[in-house]
Amino acid sequence: MAQCVLYNCGPSGNCYKVRLFASLADIPLKILEVDLVGGEHRQSAFTALNPWQQVPVLQDGAVVLWDSQAILVYLAERYAEPEWCPPDPLSRAQITQWLSVSANEIQHGPADARLVHKFGYQLNYDQAVRLSAHVLATINTHLTDRDWLALRGPSIADCAAYPYIALAPEGGIDLEPYGAIRTWMARIETLPGYIPVGS
Repeated sequence: MAQCVLYNCGPSGNCYKVRLFASLADIPLKILEVDLVGGEHRQSAFTALNPWQQVPVLQDGAVVLWDSQAILVYLAERYAEPEWCPPDPLSRAQITQWLSVSANEIQHGPADARLVHKFGYQLNYDQAVRLSAHVLATINTHLTDRDWLALRGPSIADCAAYPYIALAPEGGIDLEPYGAIRTWMARIETLPGYIPVGS
């Protein structure tokens, strides 16, 4: 296959989730760094790829996709083994639930807390911390009697949720109370092809 191009920003958890999945599924990517600080994402060349002016963006020949969740689905269905995103309706729905949680509850909880605490974004930090406590407690309960978020094995659901949970301490969020989450994280970190956050 022709190598997919990922328009990337190293500190972004959304970019990392794509790199993580590609590494786990042995999908080669050509990484192009986008200078967000310098405003490259607002230039016409990048806006032509993503009118929302956000990373990540995936380019696969004539195919251009933005949004990390959508990119995970595409890469899984196009290039990965079926177990990462099985085609049956129940598995697909169970995975989609967690893609939605990643884009909503996790994004507005741990991810927003990190944006404020580490990068100085003007967001409501106290609200993000409160939401993080609810989100992490809920996920921790979910994981008390299962190994993976959606299926019996790892899937793109785990790749979508893992980054901003793993990065939660950078937002001042302590993961110590969430034993099931920490065990799940350790499980992901032992998968062949795992790459650490920030790599």
